[in-house]
Amino acid sequence: MTYVRQSITKRLSILIVFIATIIFVAAIGYMFFESRQAVREEAISRATETLDNTVLRVNGLLDRVVIATENFEWLPVRHLDKPDSMFTYSARILRCNPDLNGCSIAFEPDFFKSKGRYFSAYSYNNKGTIETTQEGNDQYQYFYMDWYQLVKLLDGPSWVEPFMDYNPEDIYAEEIIASYCKPLKDEKGTYVGTISVDISMEWISEVISKVKPYPNSYSIMIGQGGTYFVHPDTTKLLHETIYTPTLEHPDTALTALGHAMQRGEQGMRQLKFEGQDCYVFYKPLGSTGWSVAIVCPESDIFGSYNRLYRIVIAIVVVGLLLMRFVFSRVIKRELNPLHTLALQAETIASGQFDQTLPDDKRIDEIGKLNHSFSNMQQSLVNYIDELKRSTAQKASIESELKVASDIQMGMIPRVFPPFPERHDIDLYASMTPAKVVGGDLYDYFIQDERLYFCVGDVSGKGIPAAMFMAITRDLFRIIAQQNHSPWDVATQMNSFLVKDNEQSMFVTMFIGMIDLRRGCMEFCNCGHNLPILDGQFMEIKDCNQPLGLWECKAFKGEVIEDIRDKRLLFYTDGLNEAENMQKDRLGDDQLLALMADTDQMDSEQIINRLKNAVINHRAGAEPNDDMTLLCLSIKTL
Repeated sequence: MTYVRQSITKRLSILIVFIATIIFVAAIGYMFFESRQAVREEAISRATETLDNTVLRVNGLLDRVVIATENFEWLPVRHLDKPDSMFTYSARILRCNPDLNGCSIAFEPDFFKSKGRYFSAYSYNNKGTIETTQEGNDQYQYFYMDWYQLVKLLDGPSWVEPFMDYNPEDIYAEEIIASYCKPLKDEKGTYVGTISVDISMEWISEVISKVKPYPNSYSIMIGQGGTYFVHPDTTKLLHETIYTPTLEHPDTALTALGHAMQRGEQGMRQLKFEGQDCYVFYKPLGSTGWSVAIVCPESDIFGSYNRLYRIVIAIVVVGLLLMRFVFSRVIKRELNPLHTLALQAETIASGQFDQTLPDDKRIDEIGKLNHSFSNMQQSLVNYIDELKRSTAQKASIESELKVASDIQMGMIPRVFPPFPERHDIDLYASMTPAKVVGGDLYDYFIQDERLYFCVGDVSGKGIPAAMFMAITRDLFRIIAQQNHSPWDVATQMNSFLVKDNEQSMFVTMFIGMIDLRRGCMEFCNCGHNLPILDGQFMEIKDCNQPLGLWECKAFKGEVIEDIRDKRLLFYTDGLNEAENMQKDRLGDDQLLALMADTDQMDSEQIINRLKNAVINHRAGAEPNDDMTLLCLSIKTL
């Protein structure tokens, strides 16, 4: 009894638990231990059974397409000397299988000399009427289509992702179709063409959507890339993927669902789908790479449960009102001493830390609270003193960071024009860190009539990246001054950087050397952004790994024989990936647009134009990455 008298919490909790137990135990216990679990298990069982039956029926339809193709494949191969017979075979497969949508027996360009470049016997089931035509022409070059190229590359049969066919010069299926394709080979095993059998996705959609485990549930089907092929909203078919909503509003649960369906997994996930809390049951379709899912809204599954829940909530509200009425006076009497303590605490909060709290002799929670406030008062005084010291230390650190930034900026060339005695070089560069110090770098120097230069981007930002940047810049200077080729420079730099790199830092880098007498440029791209040459991204065949990742025996490089009178722009991803408040990036297209009309501008004007464009795009947003720009042009004198 003494322990109970000393604790307000114990006295109140005994009364509250006694009343609450009588009122709520039956309703809450029944709801949480019986209703929800039973409803959930029944929903999983019902939806899983429906999905299994649906997949079984669709697989049956697809198997019919495969069997029809296999049964007729031998006919075209056996009669390769009779090209006109292909029209008969193409139509026959549809007559024998009226559920099929179309059939193409297509051959390699100029396979039949007498038929010209195009020869593809195509038959189409137009509402029970079989129409047959030669579908190849200059507007419809069938041998470039996915259904033709895929099996040729795979050298084996395959389902092609559903598509909307279009042949403006001839008949074609005016609906979404899926095709099972198989290569045709002659007696020597040489590929001669493709047989493609089509099935209507509208038909498959009807089969998938026919059975619903709940009134508002619906079915979807996606392809290997996540594209919708079946969806109650037909505007999304072939135009949106399961990931489309995540582009504006990232959703890890929806992304995980899409990846699981693409991997051919089956199961159930609970998530918010298209604005509703849903249970999604998914399963793959055979070997097609497609996946079917049934979406069941929680409002359907737990409709009865929610009605019961509202009844229980009403009971809870009535119970709480009753307890409020019964215990209000008890609580007021027990907590009245706290009023005095609160007034004293407000005085302390106003800044009068020397205010003396009343000496309360109680041994329950109020007495302990009074003692705790006294300790807090002393701790607050100590904290303010510590805060003053911390503020001074922070100011010192910021000053040191400013010095570090000055040192870093002093390591890169900043005097322009860099070679005032030379009129054949137009070069300007700029580096803007995202933080006080950054991890970007650029450098250049002339040696033996050769202009060596580099632009790099170290992984990460801040002090670690700045230190790695300094090491990388020094290595470039030391190695390049030995008149090595850019790829040799990259190879040697990588060997140094991978050693003792416990933090696994790396740097993407573009290293170049221009022979100023001939205009020849040698370069090595180490995982860096593609430079822009005369307003277009430079085509690079050999893109090597970034420096510092792992050992590499030799980096590869390339040569441009003459770059005189051409404009080169080198940059880091802080330019094209600059983000505004909405996380929209500047983008490669906008970058090319900014470089489109710069023929009459010098390098400094171009750099300033790009920097102003980034500032306008950010519209007040903080920089999300370091940005380095180097613009270069070698003129013919």
